[in-house]
Amino acid sequence: MSHKFSTAYIFLFHIFILLPFLAQSSILPQEEPNDLIKKTCKKTPHYDLCISSLESNPQSSNADLNGLAMIMVNIVLSNTTSTLDYIQALLKQAPEPQLQRALANCAELYIPVVKYSLPQAIEALIRGHFGFANFGISDAAKEADACEKAFSGSTKSPLTDMNSIVHDLSDIATAIINALQKD
Repeated sequence: MSHKFSTAYIFLFHIFILLPFLAQSSILPQEEPNDLIKKTCKKTPHYDLCISSLESNPQSSNADLNGLAMIMVNIVLSNTTSTLDYIQALLKQAPEPQLQRALANCAELYIPVVKYSLPQAIEALIRGHFGFANFGISDAAKEADACEKAFSGSTKSPLTDMNSIVHDLSDIATAIINALQKD
């Protein structure tokens, strides 16, 4: 009788010892690390951009929904900052007065987004003020659209792709925050 008890005990002991190793191997099914990213991105208007943006950030694999929202807002901030830097570089080289006016207008639109709207949106997200966070992020999309409209007539926008990315990333960030509000 004691032999049966010790055999069962040893068997259970080995199972508990081996279980963590089995969980890491392919023997036991695992939830895919990017499953939350995929579920979240399906709720956004730009699935592929969402996936590529979040998967390019190493912190995304361990993030919860709030973390993904924060990562995406920081991606929006990074892109708006890069766009503003590019605008300012173009302004130094723009020989045509019409192009220079349009670029100056875009700089005036992007500066408050980079310096105020998005940092305040990040702070609001940290504090759980999702509506205010969405307002600041939406401002980035709105100003990117206004920048693009500043180019008219014969002046072709050198910022079309960048403005489009800022707009789409902003849409993704607001969609993620909306999903966060529903949870």
